[in-house]
Amino acid sequence: MSKVIVVTGASAGIGRAVAERFLDGGWTVALLARRAAPLQDLAKAHKRALALPCDVTNEEEVAGAFADVVKTAGRIDTLFNNAGSFGPSGPIDEISLRDWRSVLDVNLTGMFLCARAAFAQMRAQSPAGGRIINNGSISAHVPRPGSVCYTTTKHGVSGLTKTLNLDGRRLGISAGQIDIGNAATEMTTGIAQGARQADGSIRAEAVMEASDVADAVWYMANLPPEANVPSLTVMANEMPFIGRG
Repeated sequence: MSKVIVVTGASAGIGRAVAERFLDGGWTVALLARRAAPLQDLAKAHKRALALPCDVTNEEEVAGAFADVVKTAGRIDTLFNNAGSFGPSGPIDEISLRDWRSVLDVNLTGMFLCARAAFAQMRAQSPAGGRIINNGSISAHVPRPGSVCYTTTKHGVSGLTKTLNLDGRRLGISAGQIDIGNAATEMTTGIAQGARQADGSIRAEAVMEASDVADAVWYMANLPPEANVPSLTVMANEMPFIGRG
């Protein structure tokens, strides 16, 4: 019987790359995202893919999607909590409350809802246990200029991950965070063309393939239950992260 992973934000970018990596590796993959068509296309190509359109900020939709996973696949071994949004860029006095709440809703509330659903299932299933992998960011360590919404949420993800890891320890539930720097996706197209630096200049930055991230998530998910990676950073080698600013 194949292992089961839930991937949020699975319609494109890192989420899709991770979904494809796990499908190729023989896992059953539950695909969650707001856009149904890309999920259905992937599900048509892979018999072990479950297309479950879902807005991760909607409590009822999240509960329904996770219930459908368990009904179809029987259990959940891993959650890749990936769905996220950059939000607007600018200094804090140019950010509206509406935009602030929108980014927090996806990047934190969405992660909370999906982690809560996965945690409850992993606690109840037999055998109990599982693994939650949250998509953080190098912005959880060092921000880009004008990224108050995104950076704040990614620092929050770090707190969520550590708490899940502690609370899940006696239940056989592990939690880890992958902090990604400059994976080439639709969301990061502009970075390769020119990104604002701490000194105010605009410079193109190195990127890596999304498949490199998928390989890292694959490694984290396939550790034995007695091992865990609480934090892993994977980045384009020549990007300005170490020494940023």
